[in-house]
Amino acid sequence: MKTRLYLDNCCYNRPFDEQNQERIHMESEAILAVIKWAELNKIEIIGSDILELEINQMPNAVKKEKVKNFYEVIHSSIKYTTGIKSRAEEILKNSTIWKYDSLHIASAETGADIFLTTDDKLIKASARLTIKVRVLNPLQYFLEVMNYE
Repeated sequence: MKTRLYLDNCCYNRPFDEQNQERIHMESEAILAVIKWAELNKIEIIGSDILELEINQMPNAVKKEKVKNFYEVIHSSIKYTTGIKSRAEEILKNSTIWKYDSLHIASAETGADIFLTTDDKLIKASARLTIKVRVLNPLQYFLEVMNYE
């Protein structure tokens, strides 16, 4: 069975951020590798209604179109349900995680093995919760995968 990854909006945006910091550049390269692996069907990328909503709300039209092109690599999409809403509310109540991020985690829990984000605060806050998905930085995930190939 292929690993199923859920990338949050910051991951889709990272390759289009200013690349003048080494960390941003390395995360971008890791995300580009993940996208390539998905195109080669080595992994599956899972999207969601929440992610599509967030992408559609991006104010920069040029960047939004680039992100939408990346997003086309998804293999399946998780529909927003009352179960996801309830789970997101539970995450909100028990953590410092923001609303969209709680919706992303709740969505990822229903169809992904790993949730990728470049948000350090989200990674730390997620580590204090009992959730059904691993939350990792894309670079961390890339290094893990490279160690096992």
